[in-house]
Amino acid sequence: MCGVFGAFAPDEDVARLTYFGLHALQHRGQESAGIAVGDGKTVMAVKNLGLVAQVFKESDLQSLPGKVAIGHTRYSTTGSSRSWDNAQPHLSSIGWQQIALAHNGNLVNLATLRSKLTDHHVALRSSSDSEAIAALIGEHTEATSHIREGIRATMETIRGAYAVVLITEEALYAFRDPLGIRPLCIGTLPDGKGWVVASETTALDIVGADYLRDVTPGEVIKVSEDGVETLVAVTEDGEAGEVNEGGEDGRDGQGGEDRESGESRRCHRRRALCIFEYVYFARPDSEMAGLSMYEARTRMGERLAAEAPAEADVVIGVPDSGTPGAVGFAKASGIPFGEGLAKNRYVGRTFIQPSQSLRQRGIRLKLNPMRHAIEGKRVIVVDDSIVRGNTTRALIAMLREFGAGEVHMRITSPPVAWPCYFGIDIDTRAQLIGANRTIDEICAHVGADSLAYLSIDGMVDATGMSREDFCLACFDGNYPLDVSENLVAEEGLESRG
Repeated sequence: MCGVFGAFAPDEDVARLTYFGLHALQHRGQESAGIAVGDGKTVMAVKNLGLVAQVFKESDLQSLPGKVAIGHTRYSTTGSSRSWDNAQPHLSSIGWQQIALAHNGNLVNLATLRSKLTDHHVALRSSSDSEAIAALIGEHTEATSHIREGIRATMETIRGAYAVVLITEEALYAFRDPLGIRPLCIGTLPDGKGWVVASETTALDIVGADYLRDVTPGEVIKVSEDGVETLVAVTEDGEAGEVNEGGEDGRDGQGGEDRESGESRRCHRRRALCIFEYVYFARPDSEMAGLSMYEARTRMGERLAAEAPAEADVVIGVPDSGTPGAVGFAKASGIPFGEGLAKNRYVGRTFIQPSQSLRQRGIRLKLNPMRHAIEGKRVIVVDDSIVRGNTTRALIAMLREFGAGEVHMRITSPPVAWPCYFGIDIDTRAQLIGANRTIDEICAHVGADSLAYLSIDGMVDATGMSREDFCLACFDGNYPLDVSENLVAEEGLESRG
């Protein structure tokens, strides 16, 4: 669930724009950060392990003059989290031309792609799929003599989730997988000074850009001195699209890939935005498909109160992503909303830390109950999800330690029961408490007085969209793409309908 950002603005300090954009996307990845800039002659980059504020100094930004830039905050799902080589943007060359690439998502046919590249004597330094994407673009560009065609040919080869930004010395490219699993949006800077692309609209807000639209699934956007060009690289029937030069509205690349019939009974062409963006990952002040994450999460809480009421004295949320759901639950139930947990704002997201031991220590650093708000009271605690169960168990134990009389857990999503192969670090069912225990067993394990989850229908209805608009695989096991290459360690998944 990395964050990507790109800017084409010849009259602006693009490195600084990107730096602030990455700050707005820090929640999407906390392991490494990087910025690459093109100045018309070359591409330069600064990247390192750590948070955005730790990686970049003022001198770094001053050393990156240019007119086009991309940036990345990394959350590792493939590749070591502590390897500098896996930090992005990834730098490479295509003949004489230099490029830098940053990627959010996971490919499901990475092993096959790496094998083919190795057969072609392409050396890969890192273990990330981003380098493989860059290498494929290089191969196809050399064959077609145009980077746009290289991107198109690569998109016809790779399968999985990808929202990618890429720069040459002169231009910015942005492209998205044909199912739109990972988000990517585009905006304009004031007075026509340039264009910005980002994983979330909040990154547009921080640099003063106006949101224009989402990058269409399957679309490639190029921004250069010649203006804006859009190309549908992969369409529903697998045909190549047309180029729209100078336009602001891309053609609709709805659909999926060109596949042979019967490749997988779980494969079908549709859009499949990750529902976890609405549940947890995106910032509450971001918007997707015209709806703010805060509004969607509040609606989830309201629906949860109708589906799973409880008698209590106060409703509290687990900050930050659980708070809107708690507000909605309180509003719908008539039970007062209260702030029962103080959050340390200097501790990052515990879910996306790279090891279980760090997650377990992180909860004690991150949250502290407020005794006056919960002591002797029946408390409803609203959270966005339970993945492994360790954080929830530690949280409930803390609430009881601080005097809560009863603790009723309410979750604004269904049980997470299936692995994600598209960019969330839950790749085996053994990791998932919802895959191995009943709700009653989970309730006993985490130590709650009661536990209830929101239904899939309730979660989807809160977004104002339909089930066909989302990837719900982590909840129902129905993957929008064939993931058989990733199923070696997964027993029983092939029998899932």
